[in-house]
Amino acid sequence: MAGENVPVNGTVILDLDGVVYIGDTAIAGAGAALRSLHDAGLQLLFATNNSWRTRSEGASKIERLTGYPASPEQFISSSSAAGGMLRPNDGPVLFLGGPGIAEAIGECGLAVTEDPLTARSVIVGVDFGVDYAKLTAAMRAVGNGARFIGTNHDATFPTSDGLLPGAGAIVAAVSTAAGQEPELAGKPFEPMRARLRSMLGDGPVWMVGDRPDTDLAMAEIEGWRSVLVLTGVVSDPAEVCPAPDAVLASIADLPDHVGI
Repeated sequence: MAGENVPVNGTVILDLDGVVYIGDTAIAGAGAALRSLHDAGLQLLFATNNSWRTRSEGASKIERLTGYPASPEQFISSSSAAGGMLRPNDGPVLFLGGPGIAEAIGECGLAVTEDPLTARSVIVGVDFGVDYAKLTAAMRAVGNGARFIGTNHDATFPTSDGLLPGAGAIVAAVSTAAGQEPELAGKPFEPMRARLRSMLGDGPVWMVGDRPDTDLAMAEIEGWRSVLVLTGVVSDPAEVCPAPDAVLASIADLPDHVGI
């Protein structure tokens, strides 16, 4: 039951990798924290720059690792933000990425192509099977005038085995080869912010993340309360800019922080 100081109409937006889990391991206390926040009446949204998973896959992973029954509607990724940028004349679409991008393109009713000569747009996200041929196709499509959308510019993302190259590394390769900067969809850019704004109810908003350049930057732009957790990429909060409103050891401390 919510405590008397809990803003029951507020929203907590949570990053996932490095905040709720790392790889296939939940952060200690994450499940209990999510349930406490939910039971107090707070709306929970999960905003990730990882573009690989579909919404159902993303929600299923949260529930599998933490026990919290997340719904696909609570899962907002940079791939869905990128899909929201597409216009009817942006097809067919050539993409580097996974099922999340494919789902987003399909929801727009646009066709997919592997032909750089016919592609009207290119979406580049994290792609665990990226190779020279895929990079070449994306580069040539952009060079031929296709619209260039990057899901995000995260250089890395955390796993239980350490950092891996993120979508930003792949986007940068295509950008360098094609000599063109992409439009960016994910945190902290406007397409992701607009998608989140459309889902907010009454009350304050907390943005909980581990990355200053995405999570904290987005909170600063929108005027949301920023919470940095130290389970992801940041080990020394003294060096973080913009400075967060609060620094927590992990998500386990979040219910106490919001007054539950």
